[in-house]
Amino acid sequence: MDLIHIHEADNVALCRAQMPAGSLVNWRGDMLQLATDVPAMHKVAVRPISRGDAVLKYGQVIGFACTDIATGEHVHEHNMHAGAHKPDYAFCSQVPVTDYIEENARASFRGFRRANGRVGTRNFLAVVSTVNCSVTVSRAIAARVTNSGQLRDFPNIDGVVALGHDSGCGMSTSGEGYRTLMRTLQGYISHPNFAGVLLIGLGCEAMQVNHLLRECGLETGPLFQTMTIQGSGGTRAAIEAGVAKLSEMLPLANACERERVSASELTLAVQCGGSDAFSGITANSALGAAADLLVRHGGTVIYSETPEIYGAEHLLTRRAVSPEVAQKLLNRIRWWEHYTEINGAALNNNPSPGNKAGGLTTIAEKSLGAQAKGGTSALQDVYLYAERVRKKGLVFMDSPGFDPVSVTGQIAAGANIVCFTTGRGSAFGAKPVPSVKLASNSQLFQRMREDMDIDCGGIIEGHYTVAECGEMIFQRVLAIASGEKSASEQLDYGDNEFAPWHIGAVI
Repeated sequence: MDLIHIHEADNVALCRAQMPAGSLVNWRGDMLQLATDVPAMHKVAVRPISRGDAVLKYGQVIGFACTDIATGEHVHEHNMHAGAHKPDYAFCSQVPVTDYIEENARASFRGFRRANGRVGTRNFLAVVSTVNCSVTVSRAIAARVTNSGQLRDFPNIDGVVALGHDSGCGMSTSGEGYRTLMRTLQGYISHPNFAGVLLIGLGCEAMQVNHLLRECGLETGPLFQTMTIQGSGGTRAAIEAGVAKLSEMLPLANACERERVSASELTLAVQCGGSDAFSGITANSALGAAADLLVRHGGTVIYSETPEIYGAEHLLTRRAVSPEVAQKLLNRIRWWEHYTEINGAALNNNPSPGNKAGGLTTIAEKSLGAQAKGGTSALQDVYLYAERVRKKGLVFMDSPGFDPVSVTGQIAAGANIVCFTTGRGSAFGAKPVPSVKLASNSQLFQRMREDMDIDCGGIIEGHYTVAECGEMIFQRVLAIASGEKSASEQLDYGDNEFAPWHIGAVI
């Protein structure tokens, strides 16, 4: 078929390929003539839409016609707009029941079981900066150990990663921004993908090392050590001391070995970036099928990017396990409406230019496609950014839509593997957690073959169903969680994507 009609109620369909005006396209066994040029993956009206009428896709309102639109006409930002946002939240009206797989029949992978019972998918050492001022020293320490050749003698260690950021001072030592950064640092310090951590501060910053330890209940030991540059006697002395501390950790970290564990120990972060109009019906839908599989096997799925559920949040409130959980989600939406307003922006100031080139016109359209990656399971809880996730099943974590910031929060919350869908071609990785890249269309998969793990465009081509592609993703997740390198890892992405969310004034 030349056109893809997603839902019976939709008054638009997607063009599979670019079509010039006058083309005759196959539409339900008849030939429909295009009134205008229509780019690939863009919308075309399959029946007349009057000015002011709703434009329907996925069986949902994605916007409103701002002029009369004829059958066969290209539908995009030139003739439709977002309009008023008035969803029906219908709390808990469609809570699904999950058919859990019995514990003894669940899938498994080979992971690193830590002393506290949590399970990692990788075995890194980390050098974590509390403040931007210590990033140079942190990176120098990690580079010295990495380039020394010592790691060749410790094959169970995946590497040393330096986590630097541009905050930690010039900020209030209380309030939401401070608490958010503290949660993020705590989440990484205690992450099961790290065998050992060296925490480094300057010494006079707002995010004090000792305050962080005390407020987060962290205790130092052989595999968790701290230092400051000022307390060490300066830059050169701090680097030497840091290298010595990491070198002491190497044999202890190398003693960690993979063992067979249940898939219920996986916490999957689902993410999309550089989306196109096929993302919602291929990669995101297939990832949603994989997410549902993981939930059935007792695992956890973290869905995030609050600005990119705007216009689709009613689909989550209906699946919430309680009115309290549904209200927690709406509270975050209201927070974002206020946050964007006071910063001179708006939540519907989206999609990006790349999204629009890929056929997405409004935030509702983008959100409706994006929400598919969370699957169809019940929404168990809603968390603040970087807050430790403790519920099993599908949960939502508040975050911006900017991918590195969002994934940083998901990892801090406990994600030990990431699945990242893209239609335009995002380049991404996030040490210490492996990122699995899913292409929404086969053209992208072939063009950026070394960056992609799975071609979900085969769904459009009829090579496999959404469910079959979801099974492929699930099996690939298990293999990568067991140690196989993802495409992003083979390209060594992940050293520069640690990006804690900035909230509040820089002072």
